[in-house]
Amino acid sequence: MSARLIDLGSASVIYRSGPLWARRTVEAVREVSFCVEPGEIVGMVGESGSGKTTAGKLCLGVLQPSSGTAMFDGHSPIDRSCRRGQMAVVLQHPEWALNPRLKVAISIAEPLSIQSGVSSQARMRRIEEALTMVGLDAGFAQRYPYELSGGQRQRIAIARALVTRPRFVVFDEAVSALDVSIQTQVLNLIKQLQAEGGFAALFISHDLAATRYVADRIIVMRYGEIVEQAPVRRFYERPSHPYSQALFDTIA
Repeated sequence: MSARLIDLGSASVIYRSGPLWARRTVEAVREVSFCVEPGEIVGMVGESGSGKTTAGKLCLGVLQPSSGTAMFDGHSPIDRSCRRGQMAVVLQHPEWALNPRLKVAISIAEPLSIQSGVSSQARMRRIEEALTMVGLDAGFAQRYPYELSGGQRQRIAIARALVTRPRFVVFDEAVSALDVSIQTQVLNLIKQLQAEGGFAALFISHDLAATRYVADRIIVMRYGEIVEQAPVRRFYERPSHPYSQALFDTIA
């Protein structure tokens, strides 16, 4: 096994739009290089439009780099075979992952369909285990998303992401839509689940306080580029880049 679970090397993503005679190009991320090691939570911070979500998509293999490399456990490129139950994502709005017309059990079980050899009995056990893991009882399996609070829906979304026991999870603004008190509960849950499950994670956020709470290491993005990387303690004691210092000023 590679020492680096996720490894991006000088990866760039260029978006092209418009007709051929007036083609526009936007470089969403520019030569970003970083890794995520097994069992590590890497926080990625920056303002909206800084390229954080695009970097997360590179890590998940949803996007392929226009140039450079994106590797998972030593394999390049990151493709569907890498994502087959080994990767998951938790998004800002749980509604994006939960079909309002389906019961919770069906939504949680959906990722298991990509794993062969999971019997219906084993599927029900995995659903109940996933619910227990996020602090909900088995009765939630028969509820619909509209019957749940925002915090409960996000717990269900996390259960859905972890039901395949992935090795790598992207949390993309996973707590930003929640009330402050619920944010703390979900952040504690993420830390607890990561400690128990040992998965690696990329925690994308504009919230420096939330990122500090869960991350081992920090990456700062600006205009599609990485301007600083540092262990969390050193970063929050003494950010070295002027942009990082400016981000701190916004929460001072």
